[in-house]
Amino acid sequence: MGRKPTGRPTSFDIAYLAGVSQPTVSRALRGDRSVSAETRAKIERIARELNYTVDKNASSLRSQRSNTIALLFFEDPTPDESMINPFFLAMLGSITRACADRGLDLLISFQRMEDDWHVQYQDSHRADGIILLGYGDYEAYLERLAQLEEQGTHYARWGSVTKDASGATVGSNNFGAGVLAGQHLIDGGRTRIAFLGDADDRYPEFAERYGGLCQALTDAGLEVDQGRQFDAITTEAAGYAAARELLSSEKEFDAIFAASDLIAIGALRALAEAGLKVPEHVAVIGFDDIPAASLTSPPLTTIMQDIKSAGEVLVETLMAEIEGREPEVRKLDTKLIVRGSTTA
Repeated sequence: MGRKPTGRPTSFDIAYLAGVSQPTVSRALRGDRSVSAETRAKIERIARELNYTVDKNASSLRSQRSNTIALLFFEDPTPDESMINPFFLAMLGSITRACADRGLDLLISFQRMEDDWHVQYQDSHRADGIILLGYGDYEAYLERLAQLEEQGTHYARWGSVTKDASGATVGSNNFGAGVLAGQHLIDGGRTRIAFLGDADDRYPEFAERYGGLCQALTDAGLEVDQGRQFDAITTEAAGYAAARELLSSEKEFDAIFAASDLIAIGALRALAEAGLKVPEHVAVIGFDDIPAASLTSPPLTTIMQDIKSAGEVLVETLMAEIEGREPEVRKLDTKLIVRGSTTA
């Protein structure tokens, strides 16, 4: 179900009132026969009541196929000048192979959140659809997604998979991964586990990972202390700063679950400066299994996401959107990779 109606009517408002997903609204208003006649009639009635109109010029852009899809990386703070999260770079190979298997051309672009990328790709007619990787602040990102929906642009994105997620979304089982990380630390005798990473609506994937950790603590009969959660975005600098804040707090801790490997790497540096040994004094676990995770001292225990399947599923999901098929909601499994940062 979509979000509550606010301001000028959008397809999200129709979705909320009709009790369906936003992609279903888009297909219904395009006359897609994959939507039942009853549902289509309901959506069209609500659209009329809201005085909602479809942009016919935007819709007509989808009548011809270029046999090309676009992959858009979004700007992320990084230690080097790439400004691309290394996890998403690792996903590029599987996306490229999935496109080649389908005879599709792949157009790769780097976008800053402040740029009008949603307008540029709609107006240029360069691609039949877009795969979006990365987003930064999710609340700001939602506004751009809404504009893509209004334009009738086909897209699939990597992110948090929830019932009210915008557009066709593929992601990992982040809550389950948080449980997995928490159980591993608890099985190792850790009882006071800190979490480094923003855990609110602006960073839903981090929030799900934190929720999983809290569930693991609860299941083990351990205290869930919200004071052991410290905000950090996905950078080494943010992880270092959050760990320093944890160290200067009055909170006792014997383990850290970092919302990403980059955060964990920054935390390792802060712990070393404080004279704490890993894992003897503090166990540390990250998330993503980026290449640098195996090169830290000690090597970083982490949660590995299914990169190979991710590329394949993202391309398949986008093609379903382009071809007017209902895309399957996919939440991919994760795997615990145990290294020296949690086991002596």
